[in-house]
Amino acid sequence: MYLMYVDESGDCGLPEKGSPTRYFCLTGLVVHELRWKDVVADILRFRHWLKSKYKIYLQEELHAGEMINKPKKTPASIQRLRKYERLAIIRNFADAISGLPDINLINVVIDKSTGKYTSADNVFRKAWSVLFQRFENTIRYQNFPGPKNADDRGLIFPDSTDGIKLRNYLHDMRIQNTLFIKQPHGAFHTKDEPIRIIIEDPVPRDSRLSYLIQAADCVAFLLKQNIEPNSFMKRHGGNAYFKRLDRVLCKQACYNDPAGVVRI
Repeated sequence: MYLMYVDESGDCGLPEKGSPTRYFCLTGLVVHELRWKDVVADILRFRHWLKSKYKIYLQEELHAGEMINKPKKTPASIQRLRKYERLAIIRNFADAISGLPDINLINVVIDKSTGKYTSADNVFRKAWSVLFQRFENTIRYQNFPGPKNADDRGLIFPDSTDGIKLRNYLHDMRIQNTLFIKQPHGAFHTKDEPIRIIIEDPVPRDSRLSYLIQAADCVAFLLKQNIEPNSFMKRHGGNAYFKRLDRVLCKQACYNDPAGVVRI
């Protein structure tokens, strides 16, 4: 069984309707059930290091975007830190994630300025549908690292987002799922291939209670800062931190992108 923990960065709103961001990013952190305990233990060791160095308690949430952009929304132990210290925590978190055993990161980016999207719901559905499909395909073709079973399945744990919408999207894809397959000569043909590897409905988790969702949040934030950095991240090199994750990126998700990021 493969478990995928998901979080996002940016918003789904359209720029022409007042959204301040051009991109919406989704990250899925994938771990096999046989590596789950080791991965959680490694993150827990990192959190103990944070506690000893920065006095951030184990139960306090690391929310990368808020740590840089909205520190007043973070726990008091994080608020008291200087901004460069908060950035250092994010950098060290990225390095800790890169060292986790046999994880893979699936990344999806929606460019909302293309004119292809008519509403926030359209952006949200497209991003999640693509993430579902890449998770399904990578399990099916046994492209994730680490242990494998002949009949592996997948289960999804998103941040506490709109669970009903995600359930409905996945149900629809289990009934009908039209894929557009590009041919060698450049034309496309359609194929109906319903989702069958992902089981159950997505199981929402409160990110405060899940170190793995907090890790996905950190990656999604660094992905967005890589393509649409704010002035602080660009000035201090934080826009390049996504490259620190190269070892654990799921490059099979998109062979046309050197980091495997699915850009839509």
